[in-house]
Amino acid sequence: MLNKLLFRNQDSRQLVIAMIGAFLGITFLVTSIHYLIKVQEFGEGNDVLGPNTIVVQKKVTDASALNLSKTDFGESAIEEIRSLPFVSNAQPVVSRSLYFEKDDNKIPVAFGTDVFVQTVDSDFLDLEAKKWQWKEGDDHVPIVLPRQFMVMLNTYMASKGIPQVSESLAKRIGFKLTLESPDGKKKESHRAYIVGFTNSVASILVPGDYMRYANEKFSPDEEQKVTQLMISSKDGEFGKVEEYMNEHGLESAKSEMDLSRLKSIVGTLFLVVIGISIIAVFVSCLVLIQYMQLLITRNLYEVRTLMRIGYHPKSLVKKFFMYFSIIFANIILVAFLTFAWLKTWLDEMFSDGGVYIDNSMTTWSFGALILAYAFFMLSSFITARKGIYAEY
Repeated sequence: MLNKLLFRNQDSRQLVIAMIGAFLGITFLVTSIHYLIKVQEFGEGNDVLGPNTIVVQKKVTDASALNLSKTDFGESAIEEIRSLPFVSNAQPVVSRSLYFEKDDNKIPVAFGTDVFVQTVDSDFLDLEAKKWQWKEGDDHVPIVLPRQFMVMLNTYMASKGIPQVSESLAKRIGFKLTLESPDGKKKESHRAYIVGFTNSVASILVPGDYMRYANEKFSPDEEQKVTQLMISSKDGEFGKVEEYMNEHGLESAKSEMDLSRLKSIVGTLFLVVIGISIIAVFVSCLVLIQYMQLLITRNLYEVRTLMRIGYHPKSLVKKFFMYFSIIFANIILVAFLTFAWLKTWLDEMFSDGGVYIDNSMTTWSFGALILAYAFFMLSSFITARKGIYAEY
């Protein structure tokens, strides 16, 4: 009876427009939050959407080629870069050469080569801290290989008719690192094992303690110059890092710069979509609240009459509240079903594009639905209570 009295013969055009806006906003909001999280999870394991980290060095000019200018970084220059407001971390990349060879019978062909090894701060590596430690006397040296090295290794093995090696198998192969003094009088070998792979650095990485041990014991009189820095920008501020590099004559590998730009573009795009979706949900909720206010205003005579004949304001508030809660619950349900359909289509599209993300639902997606529903329920209750009690 109350439904017929309060809600019949109402102009539903504004309600329909608000429902469509809320449906679209919630659908885009949940979808964008879900894929922002999923693509970030994929990127953290594949160096796609992790922190914008690049290796930089000074540009080689005619002056530096003639030894008229330096290409290394002094401590003051490093501290200046660390203090920049758009840089989250900056650490020197220490380097030296050594002999790297296979030390395992799993690979029947012997190989070895002089390589350039470097060390970077553990903060830049997606490794457990305990895996990236070394002290004198340890049986093995943990190393991180560039994925390009694995490609070259497998190419070499294929040319010799030897089965190729996967990353997981490579971690079980033993290697040997040989240190030698410049005069060749001192030599020392250490067994090594692979603990991870990276796309950020093109050289073999060793722990900082091992690098210090090697430099202090086998080349103590050589000046250790820092010619490269590893820099991480703060989220959304890689453009400022690039601008600083251009102004101060710094450069990085083109592939690293392109990847960092891609990270910034994708991350910004997701945030823009989320922002627009939140605005759409907020505006549509405002329209629904305005429709409730208009509905109460149009039914003031009925509301007053019902209270005069014994209806308590709480029961009328509950009636308006339940009416709009059912409307918004239906919007949430339809938006979720649409999201589930879109997710199936988008997951397949990502898979076809070579981005194999986890297909499970994200907790934040459900959280966005719950927050949107709670926000509207609270707003509708406050609006209904205020409008009804004003006539009490």
